This record gives sequence, C-alpha cells and structure tokens, in this order.
Amino acid sequence: MAYVGTGTPLPLDFVKMVRIRAEIQTGFPNLADTFRVTSEETDHYNCIAWAAEDTSHWWWPLYPSYWPNRAPREVTLDAFISAFASLGYTPCVDGSLENGKEKVVIYLRQGVPTHMARQLASGTWTSKLGPAWDIGHFLPAEVGGQVYGDAVQYLWRPRTEIHESQ
Repeated sequence: MAYVGTGTPLPLDFVKMVRIRAEIQTGFPNLADTFRVTSEETDHYNCIAWAAEDTSHWWWPLYPSYWPNRAPREVTLDAFISAFASLGYTPCVDGSLENGKEKVVIYLRQGVPTHMARQLASGTWTSKLGPAWDIGHFLPAEVGGQVYGDAVQYLWRPRTEIHESQ
C-alpha cells in the first residue's frame, strides 16, 4: 500500500483499476487522465483529515467528528482556517509550489467548505474522496466542480524535513 501522502500509485490489477478510475471520473469529470489512485477505499478518515495528515480520525466541525479544540465547531471558511491554524498553517495567495512550504487548499460550494487537498513536495496534489479513495492529481481545479465547488482558500506552513521526501 502507498505510504501516507506520497501519491504513489496503488498496485491494483488492470481490470479493478479501470473500474475504479471510471467511477472516480464520473464524479470528477475535470480530472486529467494522469490522476492516480493512491489508496484503497476507507471511511476511517476524510479529506480534511487527509489534508492534516491524520489517518486516525474523521475531521469535521460538527459532533461527533474530531475537530481541533481551538477551532469553532461550525461549517464556515473561518472555522476551517482556524482548525488548520492549530497545525501551523496561515493563509496565502495561491497554490504555486514554493520551496520549504507545505500547502493545503479549502474548497467551497455556495460559500460552504466541502473539501480540502494537500500539495506534495513534488508540487502535485493529493485528495481523499469522502469515504472512498485517496488520489493524486496535478491541479486543485481537477477535483473542483459540481461535487466540491471551487478551490478558494490556500494555506501554508513551513515544510518539515519529514515532508521533504514526499
């Protein structure tokens, strides 16, 4: 299985991979053909937890989900910014790759947070698709659209040595 956050393609037989890719592309038609499936399906964590590099919890501001203590328990952009501020993230202008910076992005649909993705050291992005798969994709906009809305707010923190190899 792929190491958390690396974007390493999941080794699956051809038929299963074709089926999974088709299912994903049905929900996310903006995905380039180059996207990679990087995990088995799991409901142990969601996209917010994945962006926070936590595969032990399902993150969401409403109970009973995990949410950082210092962040408001409300489904607002400010609450998501606050939750990631507890991890050392601060707002930034865009998702361009910058040396020494780890970035995440918050997606909004009709002004409400719906999804987050994390930029890898390579400059590609990784997303967790609800209770399904983790995928690697080149641009945040590839998972934007009808399901998640638009990539709206980027956040960054210093990239630590452990993340440099990812």
